[in-house]
Amino acid sequence: MPPAPRITVIGTGYLGATQAVCMAHLGFEVLAVDVDPGKIEALASGRLPFYEPGLDTLLVDTLATGRLRFSTDFDDAAAFGDVHFVCVGTPQSSGSDAADLRYVDAAFGELARRITGRALLVGKSTVPVGTADRLAAMVREMSPAGDALELAWNPEFLREGYAVDDTLRPDRLVFGVTSAWAERMLREVFAPLVADGVPVVVADPATAELVKVAANSFLATKISFINAMAEVCEAAGADVSLLAKALSYDDRIGGRFLKPGLGFGGGCLPKDIRAFRARAEELGVSAAVTFLHEVDQINLRRRSRTVDLVRELADGELQGVRVAALGAAFKPDSDDVRDAPALDVARLLYLEGASVVVYDPQANANAHRAYPDLDYASSLAEAVNGADVVVLLTEWAEFVSADPEDMGVLVAHRRIVDGRSALDVENYRAAGWEYRALGRPAEVGVTRS
Repeated sequence: MPPAPRITVIGTGYLGATQAVCMAHLGFEVLAVDVDPGKIEALASGRLPFYEPGLDTLLVDTLATGRLRFSTDFDDAAAFGDVHFVCVGTPQSSGSDAADLRYVDAAFGELARRITGRALLVGKSTVPVGTADRLAAMVREMSPAGDALELAWNPEFLREGYAVDDTLRPDRLVFGVTSAWAERMLREVFAPLVADGVPVVVADPATAELVKVAANSFLATKISFINAMAEVCEAAGADVSLLAKALSYDDRIGGRFLKPGLGFGGGCLPKDIRAFRARAEELGVSAAVTFLHEVDQINLRRRSRTVDLVRELADGELQGVRVAALGAAFKPDSDDVRDAPALDVARLLYLEGASVVVYDPQANANAHRAYPDLDYASSLAEAVNGADVVVLLTEWAEFVSADPEDMGVLVAHRRIVDGRSALDVENYRAAGWEYRALGRPAEVGVTRS
């Protein structure tokens, strides 16, 4: 039986570090490479440079096996690996909605010019469709291996907060390949997952590239749809939470991602749908995805509307009002504040003159780096102490399970805006809180189940 392929992972950010640790956990020899020496030093000593539940323990465990190493040396990576996963970032370009592919191009180029024998380069980064074909031609021309160096695309579908489970127990694997050999190599690398019954979709590289952006576009559309309904409900005096509940019983629609609230953010959905629109325009099919512009706009309007609700509770004036902003990360179980609706709302409140105190169980440090002018508390109690208005912005379990009576003792006024439709409205109103939420009536005349 031939030896298992040796794996390199290029880029040790959120995606790359997770990929490297999980592949080593599955039993493969893994070398992870990054140009940032500080990041490599931290990972090699068992410290994650970001927060992800369960990954820190798995990192320490896999390091102890000796199967996982970290390096800044591309020469080492080229000599070591049979399969090279490229997991570098594709941020939004400055001044444009298009994806910035400098890091992707550099990573493939640095490997290609060093690889002398047969190997497979596998892109996992989210890129515009057509990138794989362009890179395949580039690496063949650059590499001493020539046609023996092949390229495939294997998109990632990680959810922050669930990255380990999504890597070790994904709902599908997509292989974008151009040869039977490339497919065989990917099946060897993912053999433990395939053996567990994970479905495999074998496709061309272009289709594989589109899967991730199409999935994100669909999810963003569903989220923005229910938030558009929230706008209608506010105008009509209806309750969007009950509307969403009624819709969820239709199995053609389902309830997942049909939760009204502050909307989506983070490092993926916003930039991915914008880059998808930009690429569609380059391909001459912009009309097919014009709806994504409105999806984006609906999502952004939720932020300003949340500020409106806080202002309404503060009797129409935010100047000098003490606001406890609960949450800064774009979602719970993450410290990611990239395009975070929570932090954006806190900033907008501050710009209107409110005295904003932010508390997030994991993202305070990142939030402070992004917006140092805001005040930050080290606990929920400290954040709400003396608050004129409390606003829930990230639905951490700590916030959702907080006792409204206990919080009521600390605040100056029992007024709360539920930006995530996550709180028990009856409990809060029974405790004397004035409660507002996006798409819900200001008062509820009857008890509803």
